[in-house]
Amino acid sequence: MNTKHYLNAASEAAVAALLTAALLSASFFIIEPQVGQAQDSATFTISQTITGETSFLVDPTNTTLSGSLNGITGGTANGSTTVVVQTNSSTGYTMDIAFATTSTGNAMQAQNNPSSSIHDYPATSSQPTFLFSTASTSAVFAYTISASNASDVDQSFKNNGTACNTGGSYTADRCWMEPAFSNFRVIDRTTAATTGATSTLQFRVYVPNNPTPGLVADTYTATATLTVAPQ
Repeated sequence: MNTKHYLNAASEAAVAALLTAALLSASFFIIEPQVGQAQDSATFTISQTITGETSFLVDPTNTTLSGSLNGITGGTANGSTTVVVQTNSSTGYTMDIAFATTSTGNAMQAQNNPSSSIHDYPATSSQPTFLFSTASTSAVFAYTISASNASDVDQSFKNNGTACNTGGSYTADRCWMEPAFSNFRVIDRTTAATTGATSTLQFRVYVPNNPTPGLVADTYTATATLTVAPQ
């Protein structure tokens, strides 16, 4: 074989080798397509559950009504306690009040004389009475509610100017309710209160002149429980 023939054979062998390598490479990418892709992506999520929370930021405190009342000549005494509730519920919260029962069926009872008590203020069809009535011949104990945001007050304590639980107006000291053993709604807030919503419970004892039944000299006490819940 002369030199020219040798070079031609070598060139042909080199070309054949290159073609073979190219064909093998192309075949590899056809068989394994992902190897030839420039990038890939995958989607996933990250989750964290946030629980609802509704609680007292400021608890109610024991309340002593202002001044002492004479058991025969009578008079009126008032007192209040303020609470602050916070909630992250977007639809707000409710607050109910219930009073402990006694052997006499009246919430406010003499501490040392169980047979003597101050009568529960009479409600109107199980709803607050418009304006505080002093018509009773017995001593009576009542409560009402106010709030820094008047719209938070439950419908029962709103009025139309002559009656409670009707209309949309709220005026302080207009609607008075009797204490009851079962929960009675006092606050119905419809928005969140993450920094706290303030409300005040006001209590009143009225003793008419020469009440019937008579009252013994003693300290009279009622026990109440407030319950808050998210809407």
